[in-house]
Amino acid sequence: MTHSTVDPTTITPEMAAQIRSWRVDQDFTWRAVARAASERWGSERGGNQLYGEELCVAAAKVLGEDPCREPWS
Repeated sequence: MTHSTVDPTTITPEMAAQIRSWRVDQDFTWRAVARAASERWGSERGGNQLYGEELCVAAAKVLGEDPCREPWS
């Protein structure tokens, strides 16, 4: 298992809800989630696909959801 560079404790409930909206409601790819998050919250990771996946996993955990199940997958 790879180590995530996104610490779930740094994701606020508001951030998690926004990430969920991008991924679930707006059907963003992981790359698009990463790009949107980088633009909104200032990250040098840009549109890195792995960063987007890590953000989604962290957001799901903050929201008490399983990132491997619907609606995330």
